[in-house]
Amino acid sequence: MAAMVKDGILNCSDDEEENFSDDGDWGDWKADDNGVGVGEEEEDDGFESDFVCLFCDSHYVSCDLLFEHCRMSHGFDFHGIRNELKLDFYASFKLINYIRSQVAENKSWSWGIVLETVDSKDVKFPWDEEKYLKPFWQEDSLLYSFADDEDEEDELLDREELMEDLKKLGDISIDDEAVGESSVSNNDKCSLNGSKDVTQLSNCNGLKQSCADDLTVNGKDAGTDVSVPRVCDGRLVGRNIRKANENYFGSYSSFGIHKEMLSDKVRTEAYRDAILKNPTLLCGSVVMDVGCGTGILSLFAAKAGASRVIAVEASEKMAKVATKIAKDNSVFHDNEHNGVLEVAHSMVEELEKSIKIQPHSVDVLVSEWMGYCLLYESMLTSVLYARDRWLKPGGAILPDTATMFAAGFGKGATSLPFWEDVYGFDMSSIGKEILEDTARISVVDVIEERDLVTQPALLQTFDLATMKPDEVDFTATAMLEPNESEAKTSLCHGVVLWFDTGFTDRFCKENPTVLSTSPYTPPTHWAQTVLTFKEPISVAPATLLSGDDRTGAIGTEECPASSIHLRVSVARAPEHRSIDVSLEATGVSSKGLKRRWPVQIFNL
Repeated sequence: MAAMVKDGILNCSDDEEENFSDDGDWGDWKADDNGVGVGEEEEDDGFESDFVCLFCDSHYVSCDLLFEHCRMSHGFDFHGIRNELKLDFYASFKLINYIRSQVAENKSWSWGIVLETVDSKDVKFPWDEEKYLKPFWQEDSLLYSFADDEDEEDELLDREELMEDLKKLGDISIDDEAVGESSVSNNDKCSLNGSKDVTQLSNCNGLKQSCADDLTVNGKDAGTDVSVPRVCDGRLVGRNIRKANENYFGSYSSFGIHKEMLSDKVRTEAYRDAILKNPTLLCGSVVMDVGCGTGILSLFAAKAGASRVIAVEASEKMAKVATKIAKDNSVFHDNEHNGVLEVAHSMVEELEKSIKIQPHSVDVLVSEWMGYCLLYESMLTSVLYARDRWLKPGGAILPDTATMFAAGFGKGATSLPFWEDVYGFDMSSIGKEILEDTARISVVDVIEERDLVTQPALLQTFDLATMKPDEVDFTATAMLEPNESEAKTSLCHGVVLWFDTGFTDRFCKENPTVLSTSPYTPPTHWAQTVLTFKEPISVAPATLLSGDDRTGAIGTEECPASSIHLRVSVARAPEHRSIDVSLEATGVSSKGLKRRWPVQIFNL
């Protein structure tokens, strides 16, 4: 749903983009003021693009476009970081010069490298030195423009305002004694929307509780890291959620994202076939499209003969775009148009404020809600809300199933082979450093089938027609067995996760279909999610190890594991619309002996 990440940095290769749009005609697609136009020439006004990316050589005509590119393509959210670390103008000025200097020294440097050392509690940041007040580039336009249009009152929480909020609190719980305990008192629990009587503020605490015996979080021992006090106030939490929602929905205002999604043939054609090739389901039905974007799924529904199509879109810009597209295609409905498609600018949870609609009046609920690792962005909870509030009893939800899979990957899926031979020179030290970083940061990348060293294993299945919202958070186990076709020992460097969504014959009776993001099928814009072990695990088929009397630590070359048992937990993270994934691996020898590695936690 955005660009892809590789080695901690977001990327989208030309080859992959060509794969998505071989047959599409995007020659006349123009990025507007909010779009990203890397590499495009300004033909009309001849304006020179003089804002250069912090991490690559891309040029932009405004700071906003540059920072949007940095966020989407390099995982660096400048405004979010300023807000989180409370950086004033001079600290932000230093930060830009610091990044320029680091990238100049090492082209493969990324913000992820310093994330583990940067903490909002720290008195001193790596860029605090006075030397970073001197422009690293003498004519860096970004240094003199990044704060031109910002609203300091909105972007940075005022200290006096915070103190006033704290004084007004009736009941605050500050917990600095144990990781995993709730930071909310039992008598006055805090919910994400500011109301009370909700038992969990963050399910991530549950992750830490369940594996605190041997837990590493970003390289730190969670069992001993008890120095972080936690403060809970419904108004402050609600403010953070509103900000996260604004950033999330605002990110979908970029046409580049929608081009990428529409160009993803696997994605778009699966939805097209499910809607257009099941006429008994769609013809004459009332359809709701949650998170409509450009409105492509709503247009399919209108074409399939739906009697009413309600396209719900929280981004103000994209709601206007969807309205214009519906009018251009003669399917829009209002007092002046006789079509069937109406666009509601609203979050689905607040839909009744925007349009007239009766509860349980929708026949078909459709949404493309999936994020990286299936659950990133936490949009599924909104879809389930729409299901419970608007869908008729027995109504259809598309897709109606979602399944997560896991497999082990080998050296070929890492950057190690590249760095081992760079024009005949050994630069493997860089590859090893990058691999260490990815053991702390999840990576989204396209993994090829040939780089898998184990067979795939089913991790979790969701029935979207019946599941409860709290089932979004789960813990599951799976067993990875080495590929029998390769009678040799291999190093498993980590786990790759992917998902399939099903439009099953429960609702799509004429033409059931599957949307797969598997390494065994053509790549999609979701790619796969890569979780790297801190140390690789040596594996070999049980048939190769049978009868062997090997000694040594299980999972080493001397004593390869015949299988890897995984315990994976996924939970919504404290940061709204993010998820935490915990990974625990246990190597099992051919004789049944076991070796357990420390739990790792990755944040998406």
